[in-house]
Amino acid sequence: MDLRKNGPVPAAPDTALAADAPAPSPAGMRASDRERDRIADILREALAEGRLTAEEHSERIDLAYRARTVGELEPLVGDLPAQSGPDRGPDRPAPRPGGAPPSATGAASENLIAVFGGSTRKGRWRVGPRTTAFALFGGVEIDLTEAVFRQQEIVVNAVAIFGGVEIRVPENVTLRCTGTGIFGGFDVRNREADDPDAPIVVVTGFAVFGGVDARPKRGKLLRDLRDRMRRELGG
Repeated sequence: MDLRKNGPVPAAPDTALAADAPAPSPAGMRASDRERDRIADILREALAEGRLTAEEHSERIDLAYRARTVGELEPLVGDLPAQSGPDRGPDRPAPRPGGAPPSATGAASENLIAVFGGSTRKGRWRVGPRTTAFALFGGVEIDLTEAVFRQQEIVVNAVAIFGGVEIRVPENVTLRCTGTGIFGGFDVRNREADDPDAPIVVVTGFAVFGGVDARPKRGKLLRDLRDRMRRELGG
């Protein structure tokens, strides 16, 4: 067959040129709110583990929420362990601000027991969804003023029998009581936070010939709550 009678043969597309087209740089891509939230969660983890000081954490959090590109976010966690790095996959759900990630249940529950002695939990620590305090002829102290809240609501089950349980919380969280005193005192000062999304601490249990005392600690504010409010306000 004479191909000349059918006109010129169309030229094949130049796939080589298309393959050589530069791909967009990941570092130059615009950062999403999910990516900023993920970096903020990594920084909070690092603060809780003692890898960052409070000043470093505050500075990096501020930079994270001002970042416009992925390239600006990556250096903020570049010196942290690989398992806490930003490359966790685009399809992984972002952690909820101030709460547990949708695919996790938060840190494990914790038991504090004091029998003819004492037990204390304070400083930077990750609060589980439920903490049980049992005091028998002893005392338990729980200080949440510097704790990292991994979910919005936590429950402290306090049982005091001829002993005492003392609980201190930041001023900007909600504090509620569902406990009972039986020949003892269950003194919990109910307090509703101004922010409806603030963490909630529910103190339950009972006191028999003992006492449970829970109240805000004056001058102590939850730092993670301030970070969340800055994010929501777009600051």
